[in-house]
Amino acid sequence: MIAAGKPHKVSLIVITYNWPQALKQVLLSVATQTRLPDEVIVADDGSTDDTRELIASMAANFPVPLRHIWQEDLGFRAARCRNLGIAASQGDYVVLIDGDMVLHPAFIADHLMLAEPGYFLQGGRFKTTARETARLLAGGRPVFAPWAHVDFHVFDGIRRIYSFHAPKLARWKAKGKNGGRVMSCNMSFWRDDLIRVNGFDERMEGYGAEDRELAARLENAGLRRRQLKWCALGAHLEHKTRAQVDVNDMSLPNNRLYRATITERITRCDQGIDQHDFKS
Repeated sequence: MIAAGKPHKVSLIVITYNWPQALKQVLLSVATQTRLPDEVIVADDGSTDDTRELIASMAANFPVPLRHIWQEDLGFRAARCRNLGIAASQGDYVVLIDGDMVLHPAFIADHLMLAEPGYFLQGGRFKTTARETARLLAGGRPVFAPWAHVDFHVFDGIRRIYSFHAPKLARWKAKGKNGGRVMSCNMSFWRDDLIRVNGFDERMEGYGAEDRELAARLENAGLRRRQLKWCALGAHLEHKTRAQVDVNDMSLPNNRLYRATITERITRCDQGIDQHDFKS
């Protein structure tokens, strides 16, 4: 029996771009979850055929439906790509990860443990070293512990204090003040809430801010952001970033849109998920 106020069906959306070696390890970690998602949608921002072939080969024996949604490679269009995945999803709850996040076995269960109407959830990520990334890409199992080969000092990574799985501590932490950096590599939402604010703003192209802007609109609409610590752990595979030198530079086009959302208390974007056929 499903508890009142808990999701009935969960859609996991994995965004990817031209790194099938990483995507394979991510999907393998999804397939061994203690609580499987009810479907997995790979939202592909224009990868070449080797990614499509990988997904097709894994879909035949995957424990849940595994689908591939592709858009043409016209540059970094993560907002539109994620909207396509959300539009195609059938769950009442949506979990977002990036295609370079190898998951703890309880990742989906942890998101569901803390899912509650009126909230959306924000998790973090282990920033693995190049050495650890190579081991994981070779099929090694991720280590979620204070002694893991992880950069615990980088600004957008998990701190050592939160680097182990502790559901009781996670439930305690989630009752506290909202905080933490918004990162769409590890977030979850009620699907109806995403539809209400029209998903990601597709005017935002190029790296950065589309996730913070969505979070701002959700908060403007009255939702609260719940921070995930000691749970929903994921190991981020090291790679060259496409981020700007200063992601907070307010002269960047995406950051200007983000600032407008905050100052004007915008709740719904004009160019969003309603541009695509979707399940209402």
